[in-house]
Amino acid sequence: MKARVTVTLKSGVLDPQGKAIEGGLAALGFAGVDSVRQGKVFDLEISGRDANAARADLAAMCEKLLANTVIENYDIEIL
Repeated sequence: MKARVTVTLKSGVLDPQGKAIEGGLAALGFAGVDSVRQGKVFDLEISGRDANAARADLAAMCEKLLANTVIENYDIEIL
């Protein structure tokens, strides 16, 4: 089974990389971009699990390694 985990910064957390991308887009002539927030995407293949067990395992992976839950949120999608 395939899954996608998307990790993003919580609102209110400064995003210097997003600001740098925003400035880069403006410098390249892309007008109208008001703000950019960057994140991470993990595509995983999981075997031997049903969707509920896989979701529980993915949540544990996020809590322990994939996301810094102090400053980041994560979303799990079973594809």
